[in-house]
Amino acid sequence: MADRSLRGMRLGAQSLQSEEGVTFSARTTYTYQCSSCDRDTQVVFAADAEAPETWECKYCGHEATLLVNDAPVEIDRSDVKAPRSHWDMLLERRTRAELEELLEERLAYLRSRRGEHKIGA
Repeated sequence: MADRSLRGMRLGAQSLQSEEGVTFSARTTYTYQCSSCDRDTQVVFAADAEAPETWECKYCGHEATLLVNDAPVEIDRSDVKAPRSHWDMLLERRTRAELEELLEERLAYLRSRRGEHKIGA
């Protein structure tokens, strides 16, 4: 068994492959500027990859904007919908007058129940 082991080699610590004849793909470095901490973050992408307009700042974690020719890219947020609240969705289904009428009916019902079942009296 001892004659089969590899001597003088640290298994797993070193690779037996060399980088000879290896051609690396083309790369491009993009710079992103954070508006909250005012620092730059550089990210390396493949040359044929499209860089996103925003990237997470490596210093503070906020959103950093891509710099092109030392100027931040204008981000088009026109397709982003404003969040709707429950009240907005309710007003899409009913008018304010209908809602007030329903409220009065419900309050009358609760007041009548309170008169029937007096607790603690």
